[in-house]
Amino acid sequence: MRATYGIILGIAAGLLMGIGGYTFVYARGASYLTNDPAACANCHIMQEQYDGWQRSSHRTAAVCNDCHAPHTFVGKYTTKALNGFWHSFYFTTGGHPDPIRVTPRNAAITEQTCRDCHEPVVRAIDHAPPEGRALSCVQCHRNVGHLH
Repeated sequence: MRATYGIILGIAAGLLMGIGGYTFVYARGASYLTNDPAACANCHIMQEQYDGWQRSSHRTAAVCNDCHAPHTFVGKYTTKALNGFWHSFYFTTGGHPDPIRVTPRNAAITEQTCRDCHEPVVRAIDHAPPEGRALSCVQCHRNVGHLH
């Protein structure tokens, strides 16, 4: 009886690894471990963002990961793993918003990246407006990374 469970568990693990491996190859999974912006367009839902980046002013200065991932190894690959999982989940289930929208977590990462790269300018103009809300780089400069 115990051997039967072992065989069933082995078959299930083999199927899971086989399907997972096939999906990883089919979806060009290794490309997501690079900094190549074309990897972001592997999934057709991101084609508009990729095309917008190619026409943007930041095309020669930054790639997707520069703005959309933290600049630490752990932060970058944690963000890429989370985003990859949710992108594939919503793409597979058809639950993604159309047009695609940035999550609050990813918006905060992008905002912080703007502030880090443009620190001297931000320091010179950043202050709390009278209503107490913090200034947002991407609110005013929405088309810098992706032309809309």
